[in-house]
Amino acid sequence: MISEKNHILFFVFIIGLWLSSCGSMKDVDSDSKPVSHELWDSLVREYVDIHGWVNYEGFIGDSIKLNKYLKILEGNHPNKKFWSKEERLAFWINAYNAFTVQLIVKNYPVKSIKDIKNGIPFVNTVWDIKFINIGGIEYDLNNIEHNIIRPKFNDARIHFAVNCASYSCPKLRNEAFTAERLDEQLDDAARQFVYDKLRNEITPDNPKLSKIFQWYGMDFKQEMPKIDFINQYLKEKDKIKENATIDYLEYNWNLNTKPVN
Repeated sequence: MISEKNHILFFVFIIGLWLSSCGSMKDVDSDSKPVSHELWDSLVREYVDIHGWVNYEGFIGDSIKLNKYLKILEGNHPNKKFWSKEERLAFWINAYNAFTVQLIVKNYPVKSIKDIKNGIPFVNTVWDIKFINIGGIEYDLNNIEHNIIRPKFNDARIHFAVNCASYSCPKLRNEAFTAERLDEQLDDAARQFVYDKLRNEITPDNPKLSKIFQWYGMDFKQEMPKIDFINQYLKEKDKIKENATIDYLEYNWNLNTKPVN
């Protein structure tokens, strides 16, 4: 068993890693202008079906186009000078999803994204692999989600937009997020997710929810109580009662490819 002292040292080590990553997430002084996400839009329309299942072999065969899009992202870091809030958020959501696809493509075939190992066992995860370079700054997927998207935009709907290449994740949208339609797209992603029977089992008295609502409970509470947040996307007959008993479904980390019947 690990001693109490070692528990404390381990905790301090984790906090140190977190603080060091947060410190590198300052606003960037960049003169880049907003970019087009048309290439990503064409890729996901071709290789992601309406249910969010991903054809990674298709992405592999079209890797020239995927890499071309990633090069656009790498050369244009968002900034507040020329980019609207919506343009910045759409960029980071698309970047998270596209670089996740690239990570799977580079390691394909894998059963789960968690099978991609890096660093110290039980400390570093696949989401800590620094393989992303945008505007000369090195990022990992955790940096993008937890140090940029969540704290800088404070919109709980992003949890239904970013995709971690896993079965229980919100589905990968088969269109690019764009500034012009971002609010509509995020609302639609939230609505589709809560009604997705593979990820949530909605009943008025005893809903069984995705663990996303448990893991990121504070993100939802910032806007309103969790049940109220979910209910805004449900039809009146489906709304969860205030005194409902909430359970959480086990999270399936298998790759988000179409299940074989």
